[in-house]
Amino acid sequence: MGNTTNPYSMVRSRVLKVVKETPTIYTIRLKPDREVPFDPGQFIQLTVPGVGEAPFTPSSHYRKPETLDVTVARVGKVTDRIHQLSPGDEVGIRGPYGNNYPLEDFRDREVLVVGGGVGFAPMRAVMYGLFDIVSSLAKLLYRGGCRNPSELVYREEMSRWFDRDDLNIVLTVDEGDETWRGPTGVVTTILEDLSLDFESAVAIVCGPPIMMKFSTLKLLEMGFSDSNIFLSMEKNMSCAIGQCGHCRIGPYYCCTDGPVFRYSQIKQYPNIWD
Repeated sequence: MGNTTNPYSMVRSRVLKVVKETPTIYTIRLKPDREVPFDPGQFIQLTVPGVGEAPFTPSSHYRKPETLDVTVARVGKVTDRIHQLSPGDEVGIRGPYGNNYPLEDFRDREVLVVGGGVGFAPMRAVMYGLFDIVSSLAKLLYRGGCRNPSELVYREEMSRWFDRDDLNIVLTVDEGDETWRGPTGVVTTILEDLSLDFESAVAIVCGPPIMMKFSTLKLLEMGFSDSNIFLSMEKNMSCAIGQCGHCRIGPYYCCTDGPVFRYSQIKQYPNIWD
C-alpha cells in the first residue's frame, strides 16, 4: 500500500468512529496511515478488503487531513458492508481524484449552496471551506432538503449552523411529522424570494439527480448564469481514473474531468440527469 506510481495503490486506514446519522446513512471516521489531503469537491475510493470499493466525497474538513470522514448511504453490497464496520477495522483509501470547487474565486460574491439527501455530505466539506473565507463573501446562503425528518444528517451540527450570524440557512422536508417545525416541500420551494444579485451570484448544487435537475432549472429561471451554477456530478463513477467509461457525460468523464462541472459545460448533453 502507498505506492503513488500505481493508480490502484491504497493507503491503509483504520476506522476510528461510526456515527449512525439516519437508519440508512452512516458517517465513518477514518485514520489513514498517512495524510490524504483533498480539496472540497474531490473524491476518494474506499476499499473494503474482500468486498470491493466505491467512490465517496469526503465530508470532513479539508484542512484536517489527519482524519477523514465519509458519509455513506446503504445502497448495495459495498455500502452494506461499510455500514457493518466497527472501530479498529481496516479499509483502504486511494485518491483523491477529480477536480474541486474554486472557492477562492467566490470571494466578494454571493454564494448559494443547495444540498439534497445524502448530497449534504459533500456539501459539508464545501461549507467548511466557505466558513473559512466567509468574511470575504458578500453573502452565504444554504438551502437543503430531504424526504422526511428521520433522513436529516448532521442534526447537532446543523443546529449550530442556525446560530451563525454569517449564514442564512433554511431546511425543508418533503413530508413532515410531529417533530418537524420547518418548511415542508421539495427543495425548490425554499429557493423562492431569495435576495441575491442573480447575474453575478454563485450556486453550488449537490444531491439526487432529480433534485439537481429541478434545482438547476429553478436557478436558471431565477436569473442565475449557467456558468455560475456548479454541479457535483458523481453519477456512475467506478474506476476513478477514466478507464471504465461508466461515468461519461458527452466527451467528459465525471471522475477525471469532474466531478465538479459548471452547468454551461454540460447542459447540451441529454444524459446528464440519468
